[in-house]
Amino acid sequence: MQIHPTAIIGADTKIDDEAVIGPFCIIGDGVKIAKGTRLISNIVIDENTEIGADCVIHPFAGLGFPPQDLKYDGRKTGVKIGSNTIIREYSTIHRASVGGDGLTEIGDNCFIMAYVHIAHDCKVGNHVVMANAATLAGHVEVEDHAVIGGIVAVHQFTRIGAYSMVGGFSGIGQDVPPFTIASGARAKLYGLNSIGLKRKGFTDDQIQNLKKAYKILFRDKHTLKEAIKQVEHELDMTDEIKKLIEFISNNKRGICRKT
Repeated sequence: MQIHPTAIIGADTKIDDEAVIGPFCIIGDGVKIAKGTRLISNIVIDENTEIGADCVIHPFAGLGFPPQDLKYDGRKTGVKIGSNTIIREYSTIHRASVGGDGLTEIGDNCFIMAYVHIAHDCKVGNHVVMANAATLAGHVEVEDHAVIGGIVAVHQFTRIGAYSMVGGFSGIGQDVPPFTIASGARAKLYGLNSIGLKRKGFTDDQIQNLKKAYKILFRDKHTLKEAIKQVEHELDMTDEIKKLIEFISNNKRGICRKT
């Protein structure tokens, strides 16, 4: 392994032989770093943090520190980060607090840009992009392929659905459904994320079916319960439609609606 002589390594760490630890990094006790991951310089990783293979972490990131939660009682919790994830300068990812499963988790192939904050107990899926200074409060769930714009604040316990896009400078206080675009200081829906879906390989038929569902759910004047029944009655229940209906049905904080 390549460990710069200025780095400080704690006890019981497991660092793969092909990992690279750059100058002035501080690695806490019980940290695990997999093959090919590179810490460029000046990075602090606190105890019980696990980082997957082929990640790149840029200077002044801080990972695994105790949560900003007054309920936290010092118990042993951790952070787990998947493979091929990029974490840019000054980003912070905190370990879990009480009341969850003990882990803050980031998936594979994520792009975490500068000054991003991911709070305790968050669950971030695979292929997620978070732009500069996007902020997740505690217990937020971000599903696969979501894109969160810069300077976005997401309320605790809120969910961001798969393949959705959140516009920059937004405040997210309710769940953002999969496949949609949300934006605004009190975020509202602005339609289907059609361009994003095309880029991800969705077919025209899939997108058209989702547009029909979006119209029934968010444009027609129905309650969500009535709209869900209409979607189930009128549309082909493809995997995408099932996912959309399941996400909406399981909401606890309410669903972002159209303007």
